[in-house]
Order: sequence, then structure tokens, then C-alpha cells
Amino acid sequence: MMEIKTILFPLDLTENSSKILPYVLSVSEKYDSTIYLLHVVPDFQKWAKEYISHTSPYASLNLFKKEALEGAEKAMDRVCEEQLQSCPNPQRRIVSGDPATEILKTIETEDIDMVIMATHGRKGLEHIILGSVAENVVKKSAVPVMTINPYKLKE
Repeated sequence: MMEIKTILFPLDLTENSSKILPYVLSVSEKYDSTIYLLHVVPDFQKWAKEYISHTSPYASLNLFKKEALEGAEKAMDRVCEEQLQSCPNPQRRIVSGDPATEILKTIETEDIDMVIMATHGRKGLEHIILGSVAENVVKKSAVPVMTINPYKLKE
């Protein structure tokens, strides 16, 4: 019998995450799994170094990153308090970096058995430029990945 003891739920802390959470909780309850919540704040300073002139000041990016991490912590607190009462002891992690890379690292370091994540349905030029975190995770993950399109769910 398949055992799913750990489920990684990468969340962007938007309404889309709230739409996916009932599925995460359902699978977690069925398999008596621990849920690992992961939010990744993009590394804007790295992006700026690659795409903006090297003469631009980065100090404000450090402040922005600090504020983004603090805001993510508060948003994660709200998710846990308001939506995870039925989940005993969810594990929480907020990091900065490339979302797909950080998700794949967490799968490895936390011995994750399954990932449940939202798709965002980017198309055209936006998909070419930004890529798809879910697509990268599905292609590179060593564990099963359930993707859910939050815009297609029945309400």
C-alpha cells in the first residue's frame, strides 16, 4: 500500500492557495500525513543583477525582500489560524529564491512523499518569459505531484 506521510503544499498566499487547501487537507486526512507549507519569496536582487544595469542601487531591494518575508510570515500565520484547524502541527517554511528550485530542494531535504500545488494557467508570452513553476516541478520532481487549476474548480 502506498504511504503518503508528508505532503508539500507550496503556496503563493493568494486566494488561489485557499481554493487548493481543501484538497491538501483531504489527502492529508486520508493518509494521516503531515503537511509542509512552503512559500518562496522570489530573489529580486538576483533578478535585478541579471536584468538591470549594474549601476542601479540594490539597497531598496534588500528592504523590499525583508518586508516581503515579514509579510509572508504574517500571511502564513493567517492561513494556519483560519484554515488549518483540522491539521495537527503543520510544518511551515518561508524562503527566498527561485520557487521551482526551492520546492525541489524541500522535497529532498524534508523527505516529501507528495506535492499538491496550484497551476496558474499562464499562456503565450507570459508563459515564455516567466515559465511555469508547476511545470518545472512536475518535470523534475522525484515524487508524485498533483496540480490543480484554481480557475477551473467547481464552487
